[in-house]
Amino acid sequence: MTPLYNRVIGKGRPVVFLHGFLESLTMWEYLPLENLGVEVILVDLPGHGKSCLAENAEPSIAYMAEQVRLTLNALNIKEYEVVGHSMGGYVALELAKCDERCKKIVLLNSNFWSDSEAKKMDRLRVAEVVQHMKSLFLNEAIPNLFLDPTAQKEQVSQLIKEANGMDSASIAYASIAMSEREDYSTEVNNQKFDLYVIQGEKDTIVPLEIMIEKLTVKDKMKVISQCGHMCHIEAPDQVMEALTMFLNEKTETFSFRYH
Repeated sequence: MTPLYNRVIGKGRPVVFLHGFLESLTMWEYLPLENLGVEVILVDLPGHGKSCLAENAEPSIAYMAEQVRLTLNALNIKEYEVVGHSMGGYVALELAKCDERCKKIVLLNSNFWSDSEAKKMDRLRVAEVVQHMKSLFLNEAIPNLFLDPTAQKEQVSQLIKEANGMDSASIAYASIAMSEREDYSTEVNNQKFDLYVIQGEKDTIVPLEIMIEKLTVKDKMKVISQCGHMCHIEAPDQVMEALTMFLNEKTETFSFRYH
């Protein structure tokens, strides 16, 4: 097994940072993570950035999590925490389920419930569309991640350029994998995971009103004002403040794990 492409920065207790759909570990360059005082482990998920996607890989978030777990094995990581943006948050939940070394999760513009049937159909349509109209899809989808894409023209352009470097099969793979992910609402609200949420006030991908409805432990959520789905770009200072607070919260010990 070849470990996923990764970069390790700084020293301290290990914190794994997982990017979202169509992104790579470069997304974290908008945040001064070296100021957190932890060992920052940046990972490119399968088919993203510089990590290849195995030809025989079945589309699943569980597969992505397993590849992260094996990569952490190769890095000799004993215990770790995870910060996951969007799709990276889904992978983080899988790690909390299957790897007892995972002690804490921070969801950044992510969620813990499964897709509605309509959303699943949307993701399957994306998997089809990118086979023939990848650039058109990216030029429409990526600006919509921001509250005001005109205020972030350079960043939007860079994200589109990077995503265009992905092959269509990898984009389709990830879209299908997200559509089939598990629902962790029960585990999260029964506090089986030590989980925190950083939520964009105006996030249309993960709407605030749905997060408020589904998350019962509200004191573990930080809402970033006037932000869409890309809080790390739209309000990096507020995100760093929330990360500093949540990563320094005392980690609880939970007995729940699937085997």
